[in-house]
Amino acid sequence: MRQRPLGVVTRGTTNPNRLRRVDNWIVETCGDTLRAAADPLVVDLGYGATPVTAVELRARLAAKVRADVRVVGLEIDPVRVAAAQPAAAPPGLAFARGGFELAGLRPALVRAFNVLRQYDESEVADAWRTVTERLAPGGLLVEGTCDELGRLGGWVLLDADGPRTLTLAARLTTLESPAQLAERLPKALIHRNVPGERIHDLIRALDDAWQAAAGYAPFGPRQRWLQAVQAVRAAGWPIVDRPRRWRHGELTLPWPAVAPT
Repeated sequence: MRQRPLGVVTRGTTNPNRLRRVDNWIVETCGDTLRAAADPLVVDLGYGATPVTAVELRARLAAKVRADVRVVGLEIDPVRVAAAQPAAAPPGLAFARGGFELAGLRPALVRAFNVLRQYDESEVADAWRTVTERLAPGGLLVEGTCDELGRLGGWVLLDADGPRTLTLAARLTTLESPAQLAERLPKALIHRNVPGERIHDLIRALDDAWQAAAGYAPFGPRQRWLQAVQAVRAAGWPIVDRPRRWRHGELTLPWPAVAPT
């Protein structure tokens, strides 16, 4: 007997290219996991009112990671699943009804974006655990949130042992201040942007470094961001990526550096 989908229907808001930023990060960071997988199955959990981001995810992974990747978009709302079926024409793309239980699938990777934003913070750990317990061995979960156009975002990378890293990302040409990233923190952190919490300290350090790097603004926002990230790293924050990723407006840290106190 098939398990009833776990979770609630998402608001469904989506836009083309909304998740391009995290998709490109997935290609770079999780690509080896998919290349090594016996079954390169990826689940797009809670894809929304239209299937566009699932279609884009499959196209990006097929082009940049491995051609035989399979993407299954899961939604709790059966109306959305039925409406998405015409988009399943490309090989390796399908849609089904499901939630955190992953419809019985054992994927190598799950992308869950703008799903937990509508849940209570107290429900996040159980949702993470429910998904990661159903991953294939060595599988990964990328869970986070972004704004409607994908210009600001934050996501957590998890495996069977729990959260591993936090990534913050911004479109630098439209970034006014790193403090804006606080608006799009993952659900586990968004209510923790208060004094006494590590994520608050990080956002403040990044914003202070951005203001201090104002002299680099004439050279463009990328150079200003690079200087700010370097300053934050020099101040002792354990940034795990390198300037090649910083240039994309990204910043990744180990989860313990920002975990709620």
